Amino acid sequence: MSSSQPSVAGVIEALTGHRPADPALFIEALTHGSHGDRADYQRLEFLGDRVLGLIIADALYHRFPRESEGALAARLNGLVSRASCAEVARAIGIAPHMRLGKQARDDGGRESDNILGDVIEALIGALFLDAGLDAARSFVMQHWEEQIGATKAAPKHPKSALMEWAAAQRKKPPSYDVLHRAGPDHAPRFTVRASVPNAGEAEGEGTSKAEAEAAAAAALLARLETRS
Repeated sequence: MSSSQPSVAGVIEALTGHRPADPALFIEALTHGSHGDRADYQRLEFLGDRVLGLIIADALYHRFPRESEGALAARLNGLVSRASCAEVARAIGIAPHMRLGKQARDDGGRESDNILGDVIEALIGALFLDAGLDAARSFVMQHWEEQIGATKAAPKHPKSALMEWAAAQRKKPPSYDVLHRAGPDHAPRFTVRASVPNAGEAEGEGTSKAEAEAAAAAALLARLETRS
């Protein structure tokens, strides 16, 4: 992507619906650490993560007035997850505009949930700094609205659901073991095995240990519930 301001402004407007006052902020938001520039997206991602969480939490608080703190937290965790953020990044077509170094490109960085999720949060941070909370809120609600309304009941985390299944069946609590870690630091891939003694086991993959554990728990729970 060209660093000339008209080009940057046009790209950002197409991605976010906002014409930037400070295009340099958005160049930074699209820049991975491997690119070699002094400024990359990490600080903006830190800010954008908090802005996203605030906007989604506010929306959930008003959308589901009868739900408990725990139920709202379960919804929030799913909506701001790396997978959810990466889904939005893909939907708006952000990948071709990300500024990656050669190694990151060769390692599949444009398809990495980690990088895509970080960049979308960095863009939200840049929007917040460039135009304020209302602009950030407009962007977030446009792209998260469907996800917010997708489920009537708050989702239960797979690890919690598996723990409850084990308790109900008078089994020992589940355990989790990391079987494999692959990929570069910016795009890792974990394989985890979830086990319930004397009941069964299953494997799951993810871009973090926690994500892989959740996938393994979901796979094992589906297997156990099919048997019962």
